[in-house]
Amino acid sequence: MKKLLKPATALAVLACLLLTFTCGCTGNASENTQNTVGTAESDTITITDSLGREVSVPKNPDRIVCSGPGCLRYLTYLQAQDKIVGVDDIEIKETMFDARPYSLANPQFKEYPLIGEFRGNDDPEKIVAADPQVIFKTFVTSASDADELSSKTGIPVVALNYGTLGVYRDDMDKTLRIMGEVTGQRERAEDLITFFDETTDDLNKRTENIPDEDKKTAYVGGIAYRGPHGFQSTEPAYPPFLFINALNVAGEMGTEHADVAKEKIVEWDPEIIFVDLSTLQTDPNAITELKDDPSYQQLSAVKSGEVYGVLPYNWYSINHGSEIADAYYTGKILYPETFSDIDPEAKADEIYTYLIGEPVFDEMDGEFDNKVFKKLDIE
Repeated sequence: MKKLLKPATALAVLACLLLTFTCGCTGNASENTQNTVGTAESDTITITDSLGREVSVPKNPDRIVCSGPGCLRYLTYLQAQDKIVGVDDIEIKETMFDARPYSLANPQFKEYPLIGEFRGNDDPEKIVAADPQVIFKTFVTSASDADELSSKTGIPVVALNYGTLGVYRDDMDKTLRIMGEVTGQRERAEDLITFFDETTDDLNKRTENIPDEDKKTAYVGGIAYRGPHGFQSTEPAYPPFLFINALNVAGEMGTEHADVAKEKIVEWDPEIIFVDLSTLQTDPNAITELKDDPSYQQLSAVKSGEVYGVLPYNWYSINHGSEIADAYYTGKILYPETFSDIDPEAKADEIYTYLIGEPVFDEMDGEFDNKVFKKLDIE
């Protein structure tokens, strides 16, 4: 005959069983809830973009579109270009010239779906069809524009200030850090910032102590500005000259792009002339003007053959690799002893390889009639 438990004992056992079951379930439920919350939190991050907007984006997204000048360039610098799922039309259309090293190194960009026209003229429907998780957008004029694009597409928009290696360097560094944070490329972003710091510092240290009386005067013509221009188009704050402390005869004209009167160039009579080869897109161009214009034929630099071709640097915003390569080349011409250790073409490829993963100098040279980093025939 089975022995029965006393009522009090039975109640105690039942209570223990219930407590064990309840604790077990409660523990599992709590653990599951924590896991769910943890997963949700790890799937998104909130960043502050260049306009001060707080934007919630997927963590390390694998589907991105870049809108606006230079945006895809920075994504390429960050080694995250494989995340793009659509491009604007400048990446797709055929042109006579292409001075964008990041594009030359990534011909596959031409095969991606179209998301709109260049310079940030987006097509929201095409963006939605590309199905990105994040939109990076440079040169956004206002927070409301970014909000409007996000509203039309249902996709978070991260607004970015492109910045420069000069006055607006903080903007550039911040943008690289924002993009690095979103793409999971924080370390690469910091490495890029260090690379630019060390490179511009090297250029400055080579030239900062050279007395002005030991420097030759210089002028650069043919600078692109919203399209190609002739010899009178220049930059008073031409970055390569600033990096090497050159005596730019146009330097007193301010910081913005300038179209200089021919008479003023003749008055300045620079000892060394550089020609930004983006001018080859137009006819007449800076080179033909120097050949055919009697006024320019009287310039000392033309008479002595001191006219040199340099890489276009301002092409769908600033190509930082090209502007640094130009600085080393112009430094080599203006201060041959100080830059005696530099082979400009090899230096350009070293820079391009670090920034975009490919040595594309020869291709760039070929794009511009093999005149890059060479003395130009003005006779």
